[in-house]
Amino acid sequence: MKILAEVLALPRFSDLQLLSSHSNLTQPLESVEITETPDVADFIPKNVMILTTAMIYKDDQEKLKPFIDSLKQAECTALGIKVGRFLDEISPEIVAYASAVDLPLIKIPSTQPLGGLLHEIVGYLRDSKTEQMSAAFDIQKRFSTLLMQDVDATRFIAEFAKILNAPIILLSPWQQVIAHSNYFYGNQKSAEFFIEQLSKDHFQQLAQEKKIFRLQDERQENIQVAGFPIRVNDYFPYYLLVLSPEQIPYPISEFAIDQAILVLTFMLFKNQKIAESFEHLKTDFLDRLLDTHQKALSKHQNWLELWKNYRLINSDYYQLAIVYGVTKPENETHIRYQQAEGQLIFQWLKEQLPEILPDVALFKLKNQNKSILIFQSKKNDHLMILQNLAERLQQALPITIRFALGNAYENLEDLPNSYIEASSTLEASLHAQKPATVQLFHPKGLAGLFEKIGTEDVEYFCQQQLKELAYPTEPTLQELRKTLKVFLDFNCEITKTANALYLHRNTIKYRMNQCEKLLGTSIQEPETSLLLRVALELSEK
Repeated sequence: MKILAEVLALPRFSDLQLLSSHSNLTQPLESVEITETPDVADFIPKNVMILTTAMIYKDDQEKLKPFIDSLKQAECTALGIKVGRFLDEISPEIVAYASAVDLPLIKIPSTQPLGGLLHEIVGYLRDSKTEQMSAAFDIQKRFSTLLMQDVDATRFIAEFAKILNAPIILLSPWQQVIAHSNYFYGNQKSAEFFIEQLSKDHFQQLAQEKKIFRLQDERQENIQVAGFPIRVNDYFPYYLLVLSPEQIPYPISEFAIDQAILVLTFMLFKNQKIAESFEHLKTDFLDRLLDTHQKALSKHQNWLELWKNYRLINSDYYQLAIVYGVTKPENETHIRYQQAEGQLIFQWLKEQLPEILPDVALFKLKNQNKSILIFQSKKNDHLMILQNLAERLQQALPITIRFALGNAYENLEDLPNSYIEASSTLEASLHAQKPATVQLFHPKGLAGLFEKIGTEDVEYFCQQQLKELAYPTEPTLQELRKTLKVFLDFNCEITKTANALYLHRNTIKYRMNQCEKLLGTSIQEPETSLLLRVALELSEK
């Protein structure tokens, strides 16, 4: 048995407005009657919904109260009054009275014929699935044919809108219009006019389940909008918006809409996989381009001629950046989420870059959830552009991206160096407390070469070479270490060391003799000098 709440929740009945207030709407609903008779309660079964224009109450709405009482005694489910013909509006006193006696009072707009409304509600109540199933399968067959014909999203949405008799908008996961029905071509307001009225909270709700929203049209009048999530993956859905769903004609049912959405989901999934197959070719090319072992061979290959399709151009400026998402702690173990996030970042960059950075080539890193940007012209503001890109994506989605850049080079053959530098920049950012959105490469120096060696091994090496001078705590040993470092920095020249430390030459000689006694070796031996320099650098606190 159907209940009133189920009927009011259907998109086709979204223009019916419940005026009265009730703790629940679980009243059974078995039939519908149209009447203008004040004593109809004597002739109706229980669990019926009464539809009326309230013609006989147009001059005195107070008389509706006894009518409401009689319907309540007859266990009527609800009273629907059509406004705009005899009653312009339903009196607030009548609404309050219906709330008090617990009889749902429903406002029916003037655009809704009572006969058509009765037919649709009765059809739903009688569970006449045959007609609805037939319509649903016809829609599925029609859209499956379109799918086999490889139509694009624009054509699909146009056909869908014709069937539903309602304007439709298809949005990307970052809420940009992908396609819309023909309604918006001749309309004063574009599809974006309606999208701008939806907040981030609206989309967060819609990502979970189907929702009904109320927006304003170009005449500043309220309209209903039904939103449906299109789940191509489990985490970042597309969005389908249907304006004025009450215009959807019978017998198109929720099931029919679900069938169309299923085909649309498959079409978007298919298009995504086709695009990914082309990206795999680009990724293979990128692997060869960045392979340092093929660097010498690459000079004999005309990469630019062979790979024009990958947006590489002849230039004297090549700089590589790695784009990566900052995974939240709760998603660090969710491999599928990270894959979906990486793919979405790539798709978003693919859409945004051609307009703002036309000379940038975009690739995906193989077996990683990261993307590669290759800058092929020098721009003074490209760092600011990357910063703005990251901010725009974060406004649309719960995704944070960062850019790790290498140095720029004049030749394409040197791009592997820029990649190594970008990778080093990325690795350094993973250990930073507050890494910047756009990170530039900074040479690590000698100590950077030993970053991946364990701390214990580094300390052992320093103590073997410097003995008591490795990590001194006594002031005398600290002064000896300081003098030794300056002495080696000036290539073992006593005069320069003395001048730098404002000491007498004999003091420097004495201290170096003390160092040699502690170390048990000659400081000026080339190999010893090198090892001491390395140990001093690594043991700096």
